Amino acid sequence: MKRKGLNMEKISVILVNYNGKKYNDKCIESILRSTISSKLQIVVVDNASTDNSLQLLQDRWRENNQVTIIPLDKNYGFSEANNVGIKWSEENGYEYFFILNNDTEIRKDTVEKMLDSHKETGAIVVPKIVYADKPDTIWYAGGYFSKVIWKPLPRGMNQKDAGQYNRSEQCSFANGCSLFMSKEIIQKLGILDEKFFLYYEDVEYSLRARKKQVTIWYCAEALVYHKVNGATFGNERPDSAYYIARNWLICNQKWMSKGRFALFLCYFVFNRVAWIMIWIVRGQLPNIFSTIDAIKDYKRDLFGQYPKNSL
Repeated sequence: MKRKGLNMEKISVILVNYNGKKYNDKCIESILRSTISSKLQIVVVDNASTDNSLQLLQDRWRENNQVTIIPLDKNYGFSEANNVGIKWSEENGYEYFFILNNDTEIRKDTVEKMLDSHKETGAIVVPKIVYADKPDTIWYAGGYFSKVIWKPLPRGMNQKDAGQYNRSEQCSFANGCSLFMSKEIIQKLGILDEKFFLYYEDVEYSLRARKKQVTIWYCAEALVYHKVNGATFGNERPDSAYYIARNWLICNQKWMSKGRFALFLCYFVFNRVAWIMIWIVRGQLPNIFSTIDAIKDYKRDLFGQYPKNSL
C-alpha cells in the first residue's frame, strides 16, 4: 500500500521546446532544484526545432535519468506536443502532470505548493506568474472570463506585486503557461484540443472544465518567473495574429450558444477592425493579410498550422 502511495505522487513536468535554446537549461535547472525533486520527471517534447536546441538538450541532459527528451518529426504545435508528453507520462505510470512553458523558471517550492493545493481542492492548479526581468510585476494571478463575450482576463497583469493577490482562491481561466492537474482530471476532461496549434487551447480547456464542473484553483504561494513571449516572439507577428483570430472564433463557436456567439461576432469584428487600423498606422500590413487568412480558414474548417507559418 505504501508503495502505491509513492507511485501516486510521481509528477511529470512537461516542457514543449521549439527553438528554445536560450531558455531550456535554466528552466530544467530550476525544476531540478525543487523541494520535491525526487518525485519529478521532466519530459521535454521537441517540436522539430531548427536552432540546434534539440542537440544541445541531448548533449546536456541525456545522461540525467530525470530528464526524458522526445523528438518529433515536425512542428505539431503547443497542444499536440503537450499531449505527446501527457500520453508518455500516463504510459509510464505518472499520476500528476505539470504543464510548463520552457521560457520560465520556478521557485524551489512551486511544484510542492501546487501539489498540496491539488490534494486539498482536487482542482486544476495555477500559480502566480511574474515577469522574469521584473519579478515585482505580475503577469498572471489567476484569471476570469468577462460576462458577455467570455474574454479571458488575467488578474493583476502589469501591476506591482504588493501582496494584493496573495490569497489562494478559485478562478475560471487557467493559463497554459503553467498548470498542474491529475490523471483523474484528464480522464474527465480529455487532453488538449489539437485543432488550435497555438493560442486559445488553454481558454478552450478552461471552458471545458467549467462545463464539466472541474474547479480551477489559483495557488498564490506557488511562483513562476516568465520570460514573456520567449517561445512565440511576441503577439504581433503575422503568425500570431492568424492563430489568435482563427482560434478565438473556433473556441467561442464550440462553447457558446448561437445567440451568444452572434453577439460575440459583433465584438470580434469591432476588435479586429480596431487592430487593422493600428497595424496600418504601424506599417504591419502582413498582420492584416494573415487575419484575413484566419477568417477564411475558420469558415473552411481548416485547422492546425498556418500554411504560411514562420514561427
